[in-house]
Amino acid sequence: MLSFDRFTMAGRDRVAVEVDHLVIAGWAGRDEAALRHHVEELAAIGVPRPSAMPVFYRVGAQTLTQAPSLSVLGPDSSGEVEPLLVSLADGLWLGLGSDHTDRKAETFGIALSKQLCGKPIAGALWRLAEVEGHWDEIEMRAFAVIDGKRELYQEGKLASLRTPADLLSRKPGGGLPPGSAMFCGTLGAIGGIRSASRFEMELHDPRLGRSISHGYDVEVLPVVS
Repeated sequence: MLSFDRFTMAGRDRVAVEVDHLVIAGWAGRDEAALRHHVEELAAIGVPRPSAMPVFYRVGAQTLTQAPSLSVLGPDSSGEVEPLLVSLADGLWLGLGSDHTDRKAETFGIALSKQLCGKPIAGALWRLAEVEGHWDEIEMRAFAVIDGKRELYQEGKLASLRTPADLLSRKPGGGLPPGSAMFCGTLGAIGGIRSASRFEMELHDPRLGRSISHGYDVEVLPVVS
């Protein structure tokens, strides 16, 4: 069970949500140059190029977490900031998450790697209908603590990603039924994909003057053979 503070133009409330269906939309960029950049940075670490774009991976919903820390096996994982679409009984809501991924496993199979790590998500949502008209203006960024130094890791506007309506029109089966969530794509990593001891992320709406943020520490568990 997940808990969210929901923010609308009329006020806020808090809800408990059980998500039982999770999808990760990969290669969801709208900007072809940025998309090629992300394909190449993953190819540089051995991840095979996709056969289609976008592609939709089904992932166990139990991987979603709002905990302040994430345990991973070995030193080869990293976060990716993404808009998060959550479907509730009263419609679609926009949040924020990290598609934390095991990069070593990703070289063997992307679908496998998506399943191996928890997916940290923020505890706030905006009603999608109130922001989709200015989707392209919304800013997204992430910071990573690497070797003790906090660095800007990703930054850009959602204009570089496909809109939720576009993604849902391409998703097999279409739509997103209540009780479902979907990660909606990421931005290229500044300086390349790297592991970090802490990952922080933010979604900022300059028009409405509000932000969603979340951060988590990464605990690396030893690999014992």
